[in-house]
Amino acid sequence: MNRQKIEELIELVEKSDIAELEVHFFGGRKIVIRKNTPGGNDTYLMNAPPTHVQPNAPIPQPIPVPTHQETEKSATSTEQSETDNTSKFTEIKAPMVGTFYRKPSPDSPPYVNIGEHITVGQVICLIEAMKLFNEVKSEVSGTIKNILLEDASPVEFGQIIFLVELD
Repeated sequence: MNRQKIEELIELVEKSDIAELEVHFFGGRKIVIRKNTPGGNDTYLMNAPPTHVQPNAPIPQPIPVPTHQETEKSATSTEQSETDNTSKFTEIKAPMVGTFYRKPSPDSPPYVNIGEHITVGQVICLIEAMKLFNEVKSEVSGTIKNILLEDASPVEFGQIIFLVELD
């Protein structure tokens, strides 16, 4: 990494609220940039003895951290509402990584819409992977209750695409 890039990283840390930035390189080299260390100085390391520079950035204010009980209560209520909303539906997940398409071409209608009935073996979307368009066929019969992705958006393997209410 050249000197200019290192200076850009230092400037990024100084102008932001982050306290530490650590960059690892191939070959085991790393750069660590810390702001507001206990000694009151910033530290810039590059597999070498530390170099101290006086900070120019304002000291970040502490962020209030919720108590353990507040965190548990929030997580439980969120999980419960998500479970309530999706527990009665079957999920159709992406069989591969790629780009999700709801329709065969830009001027064609979508394969399926919310509220439509689908059958086993029906094509419900396309996933483009490595310039190949793969048809995704339904493995269930039911009614589409929700489409969780926008047309032409990236999709990960196993990501939920559709929620279906079974017949």
